[in-house]
Amino acid sequence: MIIDSHTHIFSPEIIHNRKKYIALDAGFAELYNQPTAHIASAEDLIDSMDNAGIDMSIVCGFAWASTALCHEENNYILEAIARYPQRLFGLVTICPKDGLSALSELERCVHSGAIGLGEMRPSIDSLDSAFDNLWAHIASFLTEHGLLCLFHASEPIGHLYPGKGNFTPEHIYPFITRFPRLKIVLAHWGGGLPFYNLMPEVKKALANTWFDSAASPFLYDPSIYSYVSKLVDVTHILFGSDYPLMPHSRALKDIHTLAISNELKQAILGANADKLLDGLHAK
Repeated sequence: MIIDSHTHIFSPEIIHNRKKYIALDAGFAELYNQPTAHIASAEDLIDSMDNAGIDMSIVCGFAWASTALCHEENNYILEAIARYPQRLFGLVTICPKDGLSALSELERCVHSGAIGLGEMRPSIDSLDSAFDNLWAHIASFLTEHGLLCLFHASEPIGHLYPGKGNFTPEHIYPFITRFPRLKIVLAHWGGGLPFYNLMPEVKKALANTWFDSAASPFLYDPSIYSYVSKLVDVTHILFGSDYPLMPHSRALKDIHTLAISNELKQAILGANADKLLDGLHAK
């Protein structure tokens, strides 16, 4: 079984009217301003999954800058997981700065089948106000329902790229320690956070944190799989492609060519995600 733990889809409205949404949201513009930046529908994702032999995918929402835009695209994700209940699981997004309306949106989506939040993209500027005003309520709701919170994570060094952001390990770690019971998935290998797992207090704090490999070929040498599997609980490593940022075949190539055991390979490709999904109350 292969489960892609990190993919993105957009509604036909956005696909056909990209310029409209570029004008509405600066974050969307940063990532999708260029025509070469691929945008996929749910049907595109299913076709790609079939071609690559992927059984299931977790689809992530986009971190829109308003609750209205989140609501619009959350609806599409909820419709997609309803159309493909055996293939797709849905994460949705909210805009924490909008206060209780954001929490109401999360509750609505969870009651309609979402398995949590993601891909959330906090910035340093928004962290304090988000923590103080709403995140405690969000974390409590997700924890109570046994759901996930998937964050975009950034590397503190290395090359710049559109959407890199600044939610780096030194800012991620305080969030994790504040909400130790919250099931957190950190995209893009957690911006390098697994390497700090050699510190006993960090290892203890990361007991409820998972790491996905989304966009790994753009960020790390393929040996990242081997190194991280020695540093963290191997059951907490999830295969993610970040489709349609890259074809599934490219994302799978690194792990298929690694000199690691078949047991570890199968765990990363699907068994770990399957176990995580089995543990979600909303599955």
